[in-house]
Amino acid sequence: MIALHKALSRFRQDQTGLAAVEFALLAPLIILFYFGMAELCQGYMAQKRMSHVTSMIADLTAQAQTVNQNDLNDIFNIGNEIMQPFSPTPLQVRVSSVTRGADGVVDVDWSFGRNMEDLEDPVSVPAGLIGNGESLIVAEAIYDYQSPVDQFLPGITELGRVFYLRPRVVDKVACSNC
Repeated sequence: MIALHKALSRFRQDQTGLAAVEFALLAPLIILFYFGMAELCQGYMAQKRMSHVTSMIADLTAQAQTVNQNDLNDIFNIGNEIMQPFSPTPLQVRVSSVTRGADGVVDVDWSFGRNMEDLEDPVSVPAGLIGNGESLIVAEAIYDYQSPVDQFLPGITELGRVFYLRPRVVDKVACSNC
C-alpha cells in the first residue's frame, strides 16, 4: 500500500511530459485558427479584387464618349486579369448607362453584361446622386467565391459590388450596339 502511495505521489509531481500533453491538447485548436485566418484572408482578397474590377469597369466606361460591345468586352477581359489568381469564371459583370427623366424616374439608356442579364427599367439609384436629366454609369459585379477549404466553409459565398460614376467627357455615354 505504501509503495502504491509513493508511486502515485511521484506520478503527480512528475512534470516531464507536461509540455507534450499541453501541445497535444492545443495543437488542433491552433491549426484550426491558422486555417481559418488563411481562409478569411483569401476571401477578403477575392472581395477586394472583385471590388477593384467593378470600379475599373465603371471608371473606364465613364471616361469614354461612346462605347460599343467590343470595347466593353475588352474592359471585361481586363477585369478577368485583375481577378488573378482567382478564377474569373464565376465573375458576373454588367455596365449600364441610366438617366433620370423629368418625371424623376431613372430609366436604362443601355446595358451590357457578361454572365449577367441586362439591367431593366426602372432602376433604383441612391437619393441625391443625380438630378432630373442627368446620366450615370452603373457598374455591377457578383463573384461566387468558393472556399478552397470546403471542410471549414462549405458552400458558395456570393460577393457583390455596385459603383455609380458620372460620365466625365460627355453628358451621357452612348453605346453604338448595346
